[in-house]
Amino acid sequence: MKLKWLLLGIAIVLLAWLLPQKGETLAALPQHGRILAFGDSLTQGVGASAGADYPSVLANLTGLEVVNAGISGETSGEGAQRFAQVLDATQPHLVLLLEGGNDFLRNMSEQQVERNLAQMIEQAQQRDIAIVLIAVPQKGIWLTPASLYKRLSEQYGLLLIEDKLAELLKSSELKSDAIHLNNAGYRQLAEHLHQRLQQAGAI
Repeated sequence: MKLKWLLLGIAIVLLAWLLPQKGETLAALPQHGRILAFGDSLTQGVGASAGADYPSVLANLTGLEVVNAGISGETSGEGAQRFAQVLDATQPHLVLLLEGGNDFLRNMSEQQVERNLAQMIEQAQQRDIAIVLIAVPQKGIWLTPASLYKRLSEQYGLLLIEDKLAELLKSSELKSDAIHLNNAGYRQLAEHLHQRLQQAGAI
C-alpha cells in the first residue's frame, strides 16, 4: 500500500515537471507570421557581418519574416518611447524583447529598467501580441542575468530566455568586443531562440 502511494507521488511530481509551465507555451505562429526583434545593438547586430545578426539568422531558420528593430546605444527608456509606434507599424505576431544592457552600462536604476520593460510588455499584451523576454546580464565579472527579467516573466506570464545571452558573452570566442557578439555568437543566440520557440509551440 505504501509503495502504491509512493509511486503515485512520484508520478504526480514527474507530471508537474513535464507539463509546460505558464509562459512556456505560445500560440502557433501563422504560416506567414511576422516576428519583431526589438532592442539595442545586440538586436541590430553590432559586431556581425551583413546578414549575420540574430534576427536575420532566425528568419533563415524559421522561414518567417523577422523585423530587425534594434538601435545601437538605446536605453530601455528610449525603447519604451518608440515601442508602441513600432508595434503598430509592423503588426507582429510575436516580439523578441532584448533591452536593458545600455542602462546597466550607464549604472541606471534597475527599478526604472523594470518599469520601462513592463510598459512595453503591457503595450504588446494590450494588442494581443506575444512577448519573449531575453534577459541581459548585469554589469560585473560574473555576467549573471539581472533578476528583474525573472520577476517580469513571472508577473506577465512570459517565455523567458534567461541564461543564454550571459553564457554567450562569457566566451571570448563568441564576441567581437567586450559587449557584442560576433557571427558565431549571434548564430548561437538565433539557434537557441529557434529551439525555444519550437519547444513552446510557436513554430
